Amino acid sequence: QGLAGPASMTKLGPQRIHTVRVRGGNKKYRALRLDTGNFSWGSESISRRTRIIDIVYNACNNELVRTKTIVKNAIVVIDAAPFRQWYESHYALPLGHKKNSKLT
Repeated sequence: QGLAGPASMTKLGPQRIHTVRVRGGNKKYRALRLDTGNFSWGSESISRRTRIIDIVYNACNNELVRTKTIVKNAIVVIDAAPFRQWYESHYALPLGHKKNSKLT
């Protein structure tokens, strides 16, 4: 990273963002807590803003999983609803329903 400040260590929770003054008097936005993100479904080439539910795995550090710290390459569980809605409207097929189950 070179000439960088400390890592922001973004946690999972209701959104909290600080502005940071950077070189040239510009602003960057440092996320201290996030609860949503923009996720893409590569094979269908769509992206949707959706809720992050949990952090489940991190290859480099188990401490980051325990404290629910969001970093690059962390494996997260997201809310599939926006993707399911898109799929069902685009293909006119239900997605994620059990086979041969009666609706009660």
